[in-house]
Amino acid sequence: MSSDLHLLQTALTKTSDRWLSRLRALVECESPTEDAAAVNRAMDMAIAWAEELGGRVMRHPQTGYGDVVELWFGDQANGRKPLMLLGHLDTVWPLGTLAGMPWRQEADAQGRMRLWGPGVLDMKAGVVMALAAVEAVQQNGGLSQPVVLLLNPDEETGSEVSRPHTERIARECEAVFVLEPAQGLPGTTEDAAYKTARKGVGHYRLDVAGVASHSGVDFTRGRSAVLELARLLLKVEKFTDLETGLTVNPGVIGGGTRSNVIAAHAWAEVDVRIARAADAERVDRLFHGLTVGDPACSLQVSGGINRPPMERGEGTVRLFEQARALAASLGMELKEASTGGGSDGNFTAGIGVPTLDGMGAVGEGAHAAHESLLLDHLLLLPRTLLLAAMIASGK
Repeated sequence: MSSDLHLLQTALTKTSDRWLSRLRALVECESPTEDAAAVNRAMDMAIAWAEELGGRVMRHPQTGYGDVVELWFGDQANGRKPLMLLGHLDTVWPLGTLAGMPWRQEADAQGRMRLWGPGVLDMKAGVVMALAAVEAVQQNGGLSQPVVLLLNPDEETGSEVSRPHTERIARECEAVFVLEPAQGLPGTTEDAAYKTARKGVGHYRLDVAGVASHSGVDFTRGRSAVLELARLLLKVEKFTDLETGLTVNPGVIGGGTRSNVIAAHAWAEVDVRIARAADAERVDRLFHGLTVGDPACSLQVSGGINRPPMERGEGTVRLFEQARALAASLGMELKEASTGGGSDGNFTAGIGVPTLDGMGAVGEGAHAAHESLLLDHLLLLPRTLLLAAMIASGK
């Protein structure tokens, strides 16, 4: 290990207990996306910690969501393009989840020490890691370029209000590090990998209108929207193309009013994932090309691709190779992986900014009751040390 890495390691070791305590406080500050005040309470905590490090705050109030927060570190006038650290503080967990899913630190069945709690993995640990890494770099030579930690309030519901801010800032940045969880657990095929590709995400809704009638008295006068929707979904199923990474899932359907009424309305919500940006237009044509078979029924299609894919571009590969070399100097074998899930990194990669994802904590159970992370991969030390080394090395 080089002397610079040793100094970063020493700094992180000295502060690990403090940052672990702060992670607990952040997890116990529940922050579901739909509760703007709750999300802002979590934002307030991160802001206070950033200000202790000399961070400059730009806060963008939103309607119906928590605030979008920019935390700037380093000299913005030094002529270097900034580095973006990208995260979010909203979670999928409603207020009160802590009562049945409390913060705890204990060993799992394999004897590995874990931290448990709503949002601990996705992705409050990543936010704490970012701040701890920035502090370590500041204490050992300082930042070679400006760093902005962007905290979004609505990632879990599609980043409707934060996306413009993410893209605006990213366009001025040299690279983006996304603090979402790693891919896979140690000992698995992917083994705590950084993510160099993500699928794009889309959402379509099909609304079918039929003709209502009494199913016993006037059966032949009715035109069932439910049956028409069923026929349409058989067509939608065929849009899936596993060879190109296109998947289509009608995940939620509904319709009708009573079993003895021919349904006048039916609907379906469809999840779409694409691996290539070039497929977005083709998918849109497929959905808008759907037609009803019964002329008495009508179809309305809405929605579209709302996150472009993060493709494995040259800039991202360059970042990964840099990270892999630094990891090797720390005695770590760093792997890369792709995933079907989306993040705000899809937006930054989609506008051509080199983006490396999955740089946060190592664990499992995001969005599930067993959400947890492995403590020995957090602040003590490998993941946060590697993040600090990447920040210190400059792009």
